Amino acid sequence: MNNRRKLLIALGAGVLATPFCAFAQLRDRPGRIATLSDGDEDSSAPLWAMFRKRLHELGYVEGTGYVIEPRWARGDSERLPELAAELAALKPRVIVADGTPSALAAKRATASIPIVAIRIADPVKAGLAASLARPGGNLTGTTIVTTDIAGKWLELLREVAPGVRSLAFLNDTSNAGAMLTFRELQERARSLGVKVQALDGRNRSNVEQAFSAIARERMDGFVVGTNAVVFAQRQQIVEAAARQRIPAIYARREYVDAGGLMSYGTDLSAHYSHAADYGHRILQGAKPGDLPIEQPTKFELVVNMKTAKALGITIPQSILVRADKVIE
Repeated sequence: MNNRRKLLIALGAGVLATPFCAFAQLRDRPGRIATLSDGDEDSSAPLWAMFRKRLHELGYVEGTGYVIEPRWARGDSERLPELAAELAALKPRVIVADGTPSALAAKRATASIPIVAIRIADPVKAGLAASLARPGGNLTGTTIVTTDIAGKWLELLREVAPGVRSLAFLNDTSNAGAMLTFRELQERARSLGVKVQALDGRNRSNVEQAFSAIARERMDGFVVGTNAVVFAQRQQIVEAAARQRIPAIYARREYVDAGGLMSYGTDLSAHYSHAADYGHRILQGAKPGDLPIEQPTKFELVVNMKTAKALGITIPQSILVRADKVIE
């Protein structure tokens, strides 16, 4: 075999071994991926690390294969339209929008750039998708279905605190997705004779005011959703609950790791990994409107027994046998 033939065979083997995304990188290097969030970098960093990790597993190399153009509203949702317009003007290959407000802002900013939305509360009710199976338009992504599990939060909280008659729903009250969840929680609670009030937790000052209202109105407990903006105040929220000796259920287990009583929700890190998968499929030519919005298949119940003891609460065996993790 002459040297020329050996070289051609070697080149052919290299082509067959090269993943498609590497070709995409060679054609357009680096590709631009825009990200939009109403939260901040620090509290969201572990989740976005999962997004980057999955892109790496798919063969993308940050800095050479792609660059990320991030925009953070840092709790000021009124900035989202402006930030979304900035990103749309950059004409990225895809926009990854974190949360319902970011998805709505991105959708209003462009009808042509593909959007992958992460952890939307209810895509159909929010007006982001025609249906989960076929969203249509330029958006797809994942939903956390908090409107569907609102009743479960209420059920679990009443199991550990049967005397609950009034609740606070602590969230970002400017967040359209959060308020959809609040209305569902309110409806479920009404049928049980439980009153629910929405309180804002967008910053430290608002959290202080919220707990003053909880004390003043003698509320029996509270619920905290998944919102990234409120998540930045998680330690303050958990400590205030301990001081006021009030039971709470959280949508994210990180609150329980920080000392909260219990949580019930989906693993958010999986949503960021799946967003990378969807971004990859779109870069390969898939139309976002044809990709079904993914729903979570597993929910995790976590209980902190140390916190329960401090609150004087006995966790029923019915909850312990269902718990995925019990923190002693």
